Amino acid sequence: MIFDEHFDVIVIGAGHAGCEAASAAARLGANTALLTLNLDLIGQMSCNPAIGGIGKGHLVREIDALGGIMGRVIDRTGIQFRLLNRSRGPAVRAPRAQADRAMYRVEMRRTLEGTPNLSLRQGLVTGLLIEDGRVLGVELQDSRRMGATAVVVATGTFLNGQIHTGRQTYSGGRAGEPASIEFAQAMKRLGLRVGRLKTGTPPRLDGRTIDWEAFEPQPPDERPVPFSFSTDYIGQQQMNCHLGYTNESVHAAIRANLHESPLYSGKITSIGPRYCPSIEDKVVKFPEKARHQLFLEPEGYATNEVYLNGFSTSLPAQLQQELVGLIPGFERTRIIRPGYAIEYDFVDPKELTPFLETAKVKSLFLAGQINGTTGYEEAACQGLLAGINAGLGSMGRPMFRLSRRESYIGVLIDDLITHGVDEPYRMFTSRSEYRLALRHDNADERLEPHGKELGLVGDGEWERFNQRRARLAKARIFLKQSRLRRSDGRYEICAKLSGQDLGDSLTLAELALRPRIDVMTIMSLMPSTAKGEFTIADLETALADHLYAGYLDSQDAGLRRLHQHDALNIPNSFSFRTVGSLSQEILERLERAQPENFGQARHIPGMTPAALSNLLVHLTASQQRCPAGLNGRRVAGFHVKRSVS
Repeated sequence: MIFDEHFDVIVIGAGHAGCEAASAAARLGANTALLTLNLDLIGQMSCNPAIGGIGKGHLVREIDALGGIMGRVIDRTGIQFRLLNRSRGPAVRAPRAQADRAMYRVEMRRTLEGTPNLSLRQGLVTGLLIEDGRVLGVELQDSRRMGATAVVVATGTFLNGQIHTGRQTYSGGRAGEPASIEFAQAMKRLGLRVGRLKTGTPPRLDGRTIDWEAFEPQPPDERPVPFSFSTDYIGQQQMNCHLGYTNESVHAAIRANLHESPLYSGKITSIGPRYCPSIEDKVVKFPEKARHQLFLEPEGYATNEVYLNGFSTSLPAQLQQELVGLIPGFERTRIIRPGYAIEYDFVDPKELTPFLETAKVKSLFLAGQINGTTGYEEAACQGLLAGINAGLGSMGRPMFRLSRRESYIGVLIDDLITHGVDEPYRMFTSRSEYRLALRHDNADERLEPHGKELGLVGDGEWERFNQRRARLAKARIFLKQSRLRRSDGRYEICAKLSGQDLGDSLTLAELALRPRIDVMTIMSLMPSTAKGEFTIADLETALADHLYAGYLDSQDAGLRRLHQHDALNIPNSFSFRTVGSLSQEILERLERAQPENFGQARHIPGMTPAALSNLLVHLTASQQRCPAGLNGRRVAGFHVKRSVS
């Protein structure tokens, strides 16, 4: 074939997956092209201008540890940093940052343009060039042909996208941009299983028309926690977000106008993200709630635009304006951009190998929402892995994968390729059976050696990592050897703070396990000579290691127990609703799948380790109460099906 240009790797799409893929492939040494519809919208945040959150912040830390770029970009452009779940255990704490949307986009492009071996190209891809089951390049709408040894497809919501606002439906990849129709058809012609999913976005408000006094300020953390291990300090000005609520007037107006919603009129038939429902869904599915929480999030320093998080909707634009006006503080507020819903094609991720390469077409990799996920962070980590493997494959090097045991990225990819998706996949810490070991603060210890071996972590970063590793080793020894004695001046203060008698003496590591004793308390007990040797982050990691040391063995024993009971039958009479602590989502999945034994239940998409543990306890108890006969699945050689009421 004759090509206008030839590259080792071509990445289609410059969203969060595409940016990571292109950066990784290029920095591995592959001559890489990033192809996008609009070079001015590289790294665009189509929905919420924020990075991180529960589970998601862990992914960004892992991306950074492997040598990805998302963490560094948000550290430079974040306008509000908060550590979520600060009052809970270290394993479920997670960093989150509100971004200046425009600055993030500019910084991402600046980062990519400064990357050796990476070229940016603008154009609309209409097809793939394939020969003998291997991708050879791409075809563009303007008739250009670009050759490649490997191609990464990271098209987001653009494949056959349909935007819905009230009764209006039109083609689009996101507001103001065209959908990719021809390329969607080209993907189907490959024989890949393709489905449809849905997502949505809320209206953006004019901040000058909001009565801010009516809303509760949400200030940033006094000590911002960065995403990148290479960031020492967040120095830019931080901004407040604000908290508000819907009310019964809003809910009544939504119920009276459900016929205007494409979700309830039948226009939208695909499934949306369970944990980011529209305001229409919230009102219908949770009728007992008198109000729903809203977050007013600024879009940046130099704009008045405010993102109304929690109010995703596809109702008509005029109705959105009326609904917003029913909320105290929004009486005079004007909508700048109405919310909308979008349906798009995705490829069944079970079509992929663990390297995110399609099984049907060699050297063709998929990453991001095209694989059925939702969220910038989920997309970015897939892009990083796909870019790594496209780059390695193009140079004839062995491909790279991560395991469930060592990373949330490994959990995500294993979930996708093993179970597929029946709704947009979002990462939560509860999805990992190893979550006690997969903390956001130790992602560097877990993954940075991989990044160095691959060539994505530079010498300077590696030196920083080794310095931190040495400090952590020293901190662990210090905390286990340093003691607080009854004769010490701060003993009574610590005893009163914890509400417990501390005995004659105890180590600082032991003290940290007591109630209400935090890292700042431990820091205050250290001699001045020692305080300069460790950062607060070092102490937090060392203390978390000590906190979870005893639990990790129990975690592993529990996992072995789960895997040993796959053959345990689920009785016909067993009701999943008798199992305590199962969420509505888990109940729906179990009742829909009707597993015949524990092994089948374990392989249902979306089942969490905690849910499986609870189920196993109840099944075991049920078997002990009635161990034989008709409680089994098979009687005298005949298969017994559970009746579905």
